[in-house]
Amino acid sequence: MNLNNFHTHTHFSDGSDAPEFYIEEALKQGMAALGFSDHSPLPFENTFALREERVREYCDTIHSLKIPEQQPTALTLFLGMEVDFIPGTGYPFSYFTENYPLDYLIGSVHLVGKGSPDNLWFIDGPDPSTYFDGLSRLFGNDIRKGVTAYYRQINEMLETNNMDIIGHLDKIKMHNQGKLFREEEPWYIALVDETLELIKEKGVIVEVNTRGIYKKRSGSHFPGPAILKKAHELNIPVVISSDAHKPSEVSMLFGETAELLYRIGFRELMALSEKGWVAEAISV
Repeated sequence: MNLNNFHTHTHFSDGSDAPEFYIEEALKQGMAALGFSDHSPLPFENTFALREERVREYCDTIHSLKIPEQQPTALTLFLGMEVDFIPGTGYPFSYFTENYPLDYLIGSVHLVGKGSPDNLWFIDGPDPSTYFDGLSRLFGNDIRKGVTAYYRQINEMLETNNMDIIGHLDKIKMHNQGKLFREEEPWYIALVDETLELIKEKGVIVEVNTRGIYKKRSGSHFPGPAILKKAHELNIPVVISSDAHKPSEVSMLFGETAELLYRIGFRELMALSEKGWVAEAISV
């Protein structure tokens, strides 16, 4: 099975190092493809996204580093972007595909809400207090209301924008850790089912994101086994991603994740090639 990772963050956004260091590590590991996907710019101050004035530099840097396929240690590089969807705020996904030479897009939701940054619930990051403070301030501690807003925003993203991959689909669970809701509750399952049907309709790839596990912030992948089983039943294609923020993370837990997917019933993973997205066999 080829090792491919299409979710990688460098120092252009909130990653630790320059792209060259990720490439060096990928070559050491014998990876076949590495896709860079730094966070898209946002029109307000933040600590994690590309700055608008550096997007061209980011694109030019990745293109200048592409390694010829004919080299013995071939590593195919791809230029992507993880685009944050915030209704009424930020840029439509088409802005990036029309203005920059991107190979693919990941669509993700990290901030729930619309309009002013003061009205956004940040569900990500290492500090759980940010999650719970936002839930209290914006949703009156009504977790069902907050989670529903999250999945509704994902659905709106799918309805209004084109993307190749949907990022860390159920990341809303990360800081919850079973405290405020359970993933087997009927109302939660209904939200997930609706979103999966829309993903199927739009032909979007679901990433199986390993970061929550290796960072010890989640007991399961994003998304977890129950969602992956339903994705398999719906014939939704998947790709394994590490969501690397350091070079050492470029293929974290890929072997274990491939085994999980094989047990569920998946036999193929999607991979980006020079000819587009192709299916590759899972070997365990």
